[in-house]
Amino acid sequence: MNKRDYMNTSVQEPPLDYSFKSIHVIQDLVNEEPRTGLRPLKRSKSGKSLTQSLWLNNNVLNDLRDFNQVASQLLEHPENLAWIDLSFNDLTSIDPVLTTFFNLSVLYLHGNSIQHLGEVNKLAVLPRLRSLTLHGNPMEEEKGYRWSSSWAAQRR
Repeated sequence: MNKRDYMNTSVQEPPLDYSFKSIHVIQDLVNEEPRTGLRPLKRSKSGKSLTQSLWLNNNVLNDLRDFNQVASQLLEHPENLAWIDLSFNDLTSIDPVLTTFFNLSVLYLHGNSIQHLGEVNKLAVLPRLRSLTLHGNPMEEEKGYRWSSSWAAQRR
């Protein structure tokens, strides 16, 4: 499968799903088996996943240290990640590593511990970002949260 075919088909592939695994640090993903869904994961000859979706929701992550390295170990084409679900973790900020995934179109960050509304500005460099969730973070209490949240809606 060439790279163009990969980019056209893998969005429909099942996600690499590590949700509800009580993962504390990103490096633990390397030794953890992903959840199985109705359809089996497709893998490359090297054993890496051929998906553009990584689900890490409902864990206990508090930082994304080594995220790029781990994504490269798990995914055949980590640069094509289009959907990352980090909802319901313990993240206190939006890690700049997320801004390196220029094909990211869906980013779920709801239900974390992100304190400051200004964190969202980091994501302005993501040209394809169309769906961003932030509800359930302490930043909701900051003045202007609702107005800033409409920023994402305007990008659609």
